[in-house]
Amino acid sequence: MARRKPPVIPDQLLDQLLSGADAKTAFEKNGLLDELKKALAERALNAEIDYHLETGEADGRTNSRNGYGKCPPGDAQRQAGTD
Repeated sequence: MARRKPPVIPDQLLDQLLSGADAKTAFEKNGLLDELKKALAERALNAEIDYHLETGEADGRTNSRNGYGKCPPGDAQRQAGTD
């Protein structure tokens, strides 16, 4: 009989995630799997934006897009002709 690989995610964590829910519903729309994918994607995107905001530009400048630019609000759209 083939050996079972040790689980990457501990069984205790899976039990905690499934507590109070039917494991059969985990694959349904808006089920546990969809919620986990959403949470993982949000965490990864937040980590990516935090990294970019902390490291700044390649030439050493810090992030300057903070909403305090030289153009008044709406001016850039008017100049681009998208108004």
